[in-house]
Amino acid sequence: MASFPLPLQQARGFGQTQRRDRWWLQPLAVLFGLSLFVIYATWAALQGEHYTYGPYLSPFYSPELWGHSPHAWLGPPPVWWPAWLPFSPAILILWAPAGFRLTCYYYRGAYYKAFWADPPNCAVGEPRQGYIGENGWPLRIMNIHRYFLYLAILFIGILAYDAAMAYRFEDGFGIGVGSLVLTVNVVLLAGYTFGCHSLRHLVGGRRDSLRTSSTCYAMYRGCSALNRHHMFWAWLSLFSVLFADVYVRLCSMGIWLDRRLL
Repeated sequence: MASFPLPLQQARGFGQTQRRDRWWLQPLAVLFGLSLFVIYATWAALQGEHYTYGPYLSPFYSPELWGHSPHAWLGPPPVWWPAWLPFSPAILILWAPAGFRLTCYYYRGAYYKAFWADPPNCAVGEPRQGYIGENGWPLRIMNIHRYFLYLAILFIGILAYDAAMAYRFEDGFGIGVGSLVLTVNVVLLAGYTFGCHSLRHLVGGRRDSLRTSSTCYAMYRGCSALNRHHMFWAWLSLFSVLFADVYVRLCSMGIWLDRRLL
């Protein structure tokens, strides 16, 4: 029988590929989109002001543990806060949702390509010869993703409460544009969080047979349905969080007018 040698590995220089499509568009878009979000989120988190407007609270600042707004759980800023460090309620809580996104399976694949060119895209040469995956430090810490998931689920509950409170105005129940913005935001965040690969494994992937528990089977199917569009939920929820903060901020500054629909 005739045999044909098939090379298992082809050495490629950085950026070399036989692909003829515009493979660089996806990592370039990811680089631009994530950079825009990180720059804005860092700036907004350090402001410490214009994060509330009436019943609205920016998701970047929720939960507001300490602060000067009526949304603060524990009252004014603590006395133990260092005098040399400007106080912002966002600094105390943003590490949790940021850690969930940073260690997310989808985002890891996306920003490894976009920021580290590891590799720039499928079948495209990368600027390094060796490969260690995530077995070494600091990338080994990415395995903590499953624990950030528990915090992310807690945050969904808190943001859902904020969205419900966004319909309670001084004159009673009402619907403003901001109410809908915060509601859509928590729906998109829930779609992203409950489609998480770790949650899918937690509710059913570890079982020998899903059919032995109708509850686990239903939850597994729900997570799987969301997981099939995990990239979609990841990007929509990312920019819905950004827009929600922009909306509350501009209303607080008097630049935008929040219209009451009811």
